[in-house]
Amino acid sequence: MVARRFQVIHNSYDFDLHYDTEDGFEVFQFQLYSLTSVPPHQQKIYGAEQDTPVVSDSDLIAISEKLRLVSVNDSEPEAEPSAADLMKSDEELARLLQAEEEALMLQQYVSSQNPQDFDSRVRPYVSQVLMYEDPTRQEAARKSVPVQELEEKALVSLAKEGNFKPSKIQQGHAFLLQLLFWFKQSFRWVHSPSCHDCGKATVGQGMTAALPSETLYGASRVELYRCTFCSKLTRFPRYNDPMKLVETREGRCGEWANCFTLYCRAFGFESRLILDFTDHVWTECFSEFLGRWMHLDPCEGIYDKPLLYEKGWGKKLNYTIAIAKDGVYDVTKRYTRKWHEVLSRRTMLTEPSVSSVLSNITKEIRRGFASQLLSNIEARDMEENKELEGSLHAEDDKSLSLPGRRSGNEEWRKTRSEFGSDNLSSSACPVRLCVDEHVTRIYNALRPVLYQFVGEELTRLEAVEVLRITKGILLDLCKTPYKTRRTSIDSVLKKEKFEKLLPSFYDLLCALSLEKKGNADGRVEICSVGNLVETSLALPVALDALDDMIYNLNHCENYGKDMFKLPLLKLNRIHSGSAIASSEELPFGIITSAFDGTRDSKWEEPNGAGGCWVMYKTFNNKMFELVAYELMSANDAPERDPMDWILEGSNDKGISWKVLDKQTSQFFEDRFQRRTYTISSASSPCTVFRFRFLAVRDSRSNSRLQIGSIDLYANSL
Repeated sequence: MVARRFQVIHNSYDFDLHYDTEDGFEVFQFQLYSLTSVPPHQQKIYGAEQDTPVVSDSDLIAISEKLRLVSVNDSEPEAEPSAADLMKSDEELARLLQAEEEALMLQQYVSSQNPQDFDSRVRPYVSQVLMYEDPTRQEAARKSVPVQELEEKALVSLAKEGNFKPSKIQQGHAFLLQLLFWFKQSFRWVHSPSCHDCGKATVGQGMTAALPSETLYGASRVELYRCTFCSKLTRFPRYNDPMKLVETREGRCGEWANCFTLYCRAFGFESRLILDFTDHVWTECFSEFLGRWMHLDPCEGIYDKPLLYEKGWGKKLNYTIAIAKDGVYDVTKRYTRKWHEVLSRRTMLTEPSVSSVLSNITKEIRRGFASQLLSNIEARDMEENKELEGSLHAEDDKSLSLPGRRSGNEEWRKTRSEFGSDNLSSSACPVRLCVDEHVTRIYNALRPVLYQFVGEELTRLEAVEVLRITKGILLDLCKTPYKTRRTSIDSVLKKEKFEKLLPSFYDLLCALSLEKKGNADGRVEICSVGNLVETSLALPVALDALDDMIYNLNHCENYGKDMFKLPLLKLNRIHSGSAIASSEELPFGIITSAFDGTRDSKWEEPNGAGGCWVMYKTFNNKMFELVAYELMSANDAPERDPMDWILEGSNDKGISWKVLDKQTSQFFEDRFQRRTYTISSASSPCTVFRFRFLAVRDSRSNSRLQIGSIDLYANSL
C-alpha cells in the first residue's frame, strides 16, 4: 500500500485528497467526485505543473502532488464536430439572434413606455427584503428551526457521497439544502383555509377590509371564506411580515418565498427574493460552493433548476426580477432558453428603459455604502452578467425531465396551465459510488448475537425480547443530539438475559462507532466514539436490521436450525461498489438509495414500468461468486413493485453476460418486505452484476418502478 496526498485545484478552490494507490484510478475519480461534485464521467484531470492529462494509475505515479480538475461541461469538446453539425449550430444561432433582433425592434412600437408602472411593481419588495436584515426577525426564525437536526442531516448527506470530512463551504451548502427540505415539510400550503370554528372545508366569498391587528403585520388584503358545514365565516389575512409567517407557517407562494428568504438570511446566506411578473415568487442564494447564485423554490422543494418554470410548468415568462438588500437585478435570462420568445412578451418597457429603472432603484439602495463594499458588489454583478449572457444560448439538458407545478390543488394548477409532468428525473444517470461498508459491518455484527441466542438456549420469545431491548437503546440514542450522543442502560442491565448477552453486541456497537462506558457515579452508558457522522449514518441501518431480524425470528419455521442462513444471517454482503441505472428520480430516488440499507430511501425509475435496468460494479473490480440476493419493497405504491426480472453477471467488464437468476410473477405482500433469492446454479466469479427489470405489478395505471433496497451476497468477501 502506498498512500499519497494530492492538492487538487478546481474552480479556484484547493482540495486535499489522500489516496491509496492500491484502490485504483476509478476510486480516485470517485474521491474527486465526493470533494468537488464533478461526476467521474465529466472529469478531465491534468498535472497542474506540466498540464499533462491524467487518465490512469500510471499517470498518477508520474505526477507531482498538484492536480487540476476540469469538468467536461467547462472544457473544450474532445472531438471536433463535423462541418454539418457546425453549420446546423450556426444556422440555429443565427435564427435565434435574428428573432431577438426583431423582438427588440418590435418593442419600440408596442411597449407602453410607462416607467412608473414597472417601478411600482418592483419597489414595494425593496422594503420587504430589508425586513430580512432585522436581528429580531432573524432570531425568531432561527429559534423555530431544529438546527442540530439539519446539521446532522447535512453531514449525513455528504457522508453518503463519501465525504466524511467536508469543508466549511461544503457543510454550508448541504445545510442550505436541508433547510429547504425542512421548510417544504413544515410550511403549509393554503388553497382555502379550514373553518376556524368546526374545521370543515370552506368556499371563497371574496375580499374584506383588514383589521388593525392584521395590518400591523402587513396584511393589506384579507380573503373571506364561508364554511360549507356551519356557514360561519373565516378570515385569511395575506401577511407580508415574515416574522408573522414564522408564527402562522401557512400561505401561498408569496408567503412561502417571503418567509423562506428570511430563514436563509437568518443563517447568513446571501439571499434575494425573486419576483416573476407572471405570478410566482421564489428565492435565490449565493452558493460559495458553486460560486454563483442558486435558484431555490420553497413551494416545490426544488433547487438549482432555473428552467423549472419554462420547461416544467410551461410558463410564458417575461420579467424575472431579483430584489436584494444591495440592489435589484433583471435575472430573466437565467430562467429561459427561449430568450427571443421572452423578448416578444416584454412589452412594458424597452430593454434600455428596464435597465434604467432597475439601475435607479439600485443606486438609491446603495447610497451610503462603503467604497470597498460597492467595489465587491459591482465585481460580483459583472460576474453574474457574464454568466447570464453565457448561458443564454446554452444547450438544454434533454435528459433532465422537469416536473409541472406540485404546490396547490390539482384543479387550481390546471386552470393556470402549470400542471406538466409529475417528476424530476434524469435519464442520463451518472455512475454513483455506493458508500455502504457500514451496512455490511452491521449485518456481520449480528452473527455473534444469533450464535449466543443458540448457545444460551434462549426461546424465540426471549430472543425477540432481547432484540427489542437493543432497538430501544438505539432509539434512545437517536433522540439525543448527535454531537453528544449517549444514553444510560442501567435499567436494562437489570434484565438478567440482556446483561449476559451484552458482550455479543460489542461488534454491533463497534460497527455503529459506539461504546459501553462506566461513569464515575457508577452509571453505565452507551455513547459515541470516533466520527460522529459515522454513527448518524449507521444508526438507521441498525434499527432497520433489528426490525428485520425480529420479523424473521417470529416467522422462522425451524427456530435454531435456520438461524445461521439467510434471511436471518446476512453474511458476506457485497459493498463499496459503484452503481448506474437506466434513469432515476432526483434528488431522493437516486440509484444508490437502493444500496444504503435504510427503509426511508428508495430507487425510483420514472419510466421503469415498461422495463429498466441497474448495473453494479464491484469495488476495485474484485471478483465475487454470487450465492444470493435480496430485494425489498419500497414505502408506498405497491403497483410500482418489480414483478419480473433477470439477474446477470459479467467478468469481462460487461462485454458478455451470464444469466444468474430469473424470476417471474413475484409479489410483495407488504411494504418494506424483503424477499430472498438464492442462486441455484453454480455462479462463476463476476465483477459486474446487472438487473433487468421487465415488468411491475401494475403497468396499466403506473409508469414507474421502485425498489427499497438491493443486497448482493457472495460466498465470501
